[in-house]
Amino acid sequence: SGLRHALGHGELLLHYQPKFAIEGVRIIGAEALVRWQHPERGLIPPADFIPLAETTGLIVQVGEWVLEAACAQAAIWQSAGLPVLRIAINVSAREFTPALPARLAATLARYKLAPDWLELEITESALMHDIERVIGIMDSINALGVTLSLDDFGTGYSSLSYLKRFPIQSLKIDRSFVRDILDDQNDA
Repeated sequence: SGLRHALGHGELLLHYQPKFAIEGVRIIGAEALVRWQHPERGLIPPADFIPLAETTGLIVQVGEWVLEAACAQAAIWQSAGLPVLRIAINVSAREFTPALPARLAATLARYKLAPDWLELEITESALMHDIERVIGIMDSINALGVTLSLDDFGTGYSSLSYLKRFPIQSLKIDRSFVRDILDDQNDA
């Protein structure tokens, strides 16, 4: 009930984690990360409420709010004349339905936002159900000009050969593969 209240009373907010290009050391985008500013408990990190949102089905409403907030911010940056800073947002498996491309198109149109400002990050688990349907949804999203990224690769069941079927533009390897790269010979 607290999370339902948060959705309707402005308690959610986005933090933007910048993405840098190694050459030139410049910001090329950001990942929009949702946080819950609880009036009594303070800032609640996503690890403490996203699993609850997934379990209760509220993740769809949280995802809709994130898309709206990220596009609103991107539209402000676009109208201020900033160069394109692609904003990545996470999309849950529950949100990855045939209705998603139309919702994206409507949101982009509402904010007069160029699609190259938006990137959707999906996890392997979202890809593992009804592959042909998922690929159709991905193709529709690509047709809008929105970038797709596979997040946390390596935590599920995908193989590199399996990835060839999906129309994704980037692959984010799970941090468990690189966390100890400087200290662990196997990771290196």
